[in-house]
Amino acid sequence: MGNNDDQQQLEFPGTWAINKPDRVAVLMTGSGKKMTYLELDEKANRISNLFVDLGLQQGDHIAFCLENTIDFLPLAWGAHYAGLYYTAISSRLTEEEMGYIVKDCGARVFVTSVGNRDTAEQIDFKDTGVKEKFVIGGEMDGYASFEDAIESTSKEPQPDRVEGQDMLYSSGTTGLPKGVKVQAPNVPLGSTSAQAMLFRAVFGIESDAVYLSPAPLYHAAPLRFCMAAHRIGATVIVMEKFDPEEALAAIEDHGVTASQWVPTMFVRMLKLPEEIREKYDTTTLKTVIHAAAPCPIEVKKQMIEWWGPILHEYYAGTEGNGFTYINSEDWINHPGSVGKSLLGELVIVNDDGDEMPNGEEGNVYFRSDSRFEYHNDPEKTAASRMGKDLSTLGDIGRVDEEGFLYLTDRKAHMIISGGVNIYPQEAENVLTMHPDVYDVAVIGVPNDEFGEEVKAVVQLVDPKKAEPALERELIAYCRSHLADLKCPRSVDFIEELPRHPTGKLYKRLLKDQYWSDKETRI
Repeated sequence: MGNNDDQQQLEFPGTWAINKPDRVAVLMTGSGKKMTYLELDEKANRISNLFVDLGLQQGDHIAFCLENTIDFLPLAWGAHYAGLYYTAISSRLTEEEMGYIVKDCGARVFVTSVGNRDTAEQIDFKDTGVKEKFVIGGEMDGYASFEDAIESTSKEPQPDRVEGQDMLYSSGTTGLPKGVKVQAPNVPLGSTSAQAMLFRAVFGIESDAVYLSPAPLYHAAPLRFCMAAHRIGATVIVMEKFDPEEALAAIEDHGVTASQWVPTMFVRMLKLPEEIREKYDTTTLKTVIHAAAPCPIEVKKQMIEWWGPILHEYYAGTEGNGFTYINSEDWINHPGSVGKSLLGELVIVNDDGDEMPNGEEGNVYFRSDSRFEYHNDPEKTAASRMGKDLSTLGDIGRVDEEGFLYLTDRKAHMIISGGVNIYPQEAENVLTMHPDVYDVAVIGVPNDEFGEEVKAVVQLVDPKKAEPALERELIAYCRSHLADLKCPRSVDFIEELPRHPTGKLYKRLLKDQYWSDKETRI
């Protein structure tokens, strides 16, 4: 598999190290550090060889916890080249949470950076399978230098390589993080991946693309999409940390043609003063992908007005059991939809398992032969399945007559007040558009008469405006758009909402503050 003829056909950085060795593979917007395809492939080979030298075999597991740095993607590719499972861990987790993931995934090697010293040095590795620990960028107690270790390995590829597989953990917005294990494909390294096909066939992204990734790379979509961009030979621009104005500057500075976002990033950019938004040239953009959370209709309308009809939305999970897609043209005719299914047949069922007719709300399932499991959690795996071929990500929605899916909310976030089901996403979508609101979460809190009542927890653009008058204004604003029962009865102001950097909200943490002295949430 090492000869050039074979590699021409294969989709992985090694092909581009031969065809376009000097093309930039990765560039960091903050530090300006960059790596060509030749450098990326050689580093991935060295890392792969280190894992093999340590005795790791196809199907073994490594875990790593890094910030968005120039070291992240070569490490992921190194594990991938070695045919391993690899788990990227959020650097925002506590040492207990990190230790839980390292143990749960069965990692034999753990790699981190000196920037995570405070957390990483506290991880208890006693009951884990970790045999080797490495640090990047400095020295740490109990950790060997990763740079020194790979420096002494060969940059030549291993023979007969097979594809590795990520095993990423859910962000734990409703409980402990859960590892999503998809069966490794057991095909030669560089075999066409679903993501690379998606880039070309659906999003129209080709090898001349400049792809911007503004989100943390340890999350499923950013990591998989950056690696898909590398499979097709594109340049990947990575932000160390998302900042709305810096993102616009990156688009202009690097001539970005494609990117992937979450709705909270759109909101942050739209809330920039108009003179700042108009300062940057974003006309090089041809493909703007978004997912991860429902996008308020008004937010998406404003983004299409600003950037043009180049927004592509999809609905899918780390689980890979289904995939819906909608372009801007279809969305304008079906506002609020997340599209038609490209993978798996959409089936809407009620809580009794009965299939619902078009237009009726229910639990969203995909019918497909995709096999995934929540690692070490047979109960959660079983709860996500119905029959032999139906599986769900836990969302509520409906399908219209033309087959377009509309998501209502996550089932776990539903508020039941006086026997009525209320989906907080509706009120959140309205309140997000208020000029004083920087971020908002709508949750159910205890009410002795109705069981739960609706509360909004709001992060303001200007915290000094946190007054009863603004609380009344926000409630009235919501009621001017929605039925009273869907609107908050009270508003609490908070310094910062507990959001995952990918945009997902840790509602569990918010709700715990209001429910901690209650025995039940029903």
